[in-house]
Amino acid sequence: MSDHDSRAFDAKPSGPVVVSVCTTCRLVADEGTRIGAKMLEALRPVMHAETPEVKVRAVQCLGVCKRPATIAVSSPDGYTFVFGDLEPESGPAAVAAFVLSYSVGDYGFVPWAERPELLRSRLVARIPAVKWSPEDGHPPDTGK
Repeated sequence: MSDHDSRAFDAKPSGPVVVSVCTTCRLVADEGTRIGAKMLEALRPVMHAETPEVKVRAVQCLGVCKRPATIAVSSPDGYTFVFGDLEPESGPAAVAAFVLSYSVGDYGFVPWAERPELLRSRLVARIPAVKWSPEDGHPPDTGK
């Protein structure tokens, strides 16, 4: 087992993993359709079946209006990943698969090659947790 592999086991995100879905997202071509609300409706049953311990919540805006539908995956001491350009038909399965990897990753980190293919080109941001954002930008040492 490599050093990174042993740290990953010890540095799993603590607390609940939360998937936030922007319910105000809408398609530019169709001002009336709230694709974000449709994404939430499609995502909840998939997440409940695949990862019932994960909290799925509606949020009013994630500020990525040009890339609807948008979701964020976060935990109290893990990275926050924001993905855009998701569709209710294909997004939920990819998000559920990502969350499974996030739940066991080093501080929720999921390398690009390990992300579901659908999400690889749809990353908007990867934000480190405030509580472990040292000046050098590295996550905290797990002591391994």
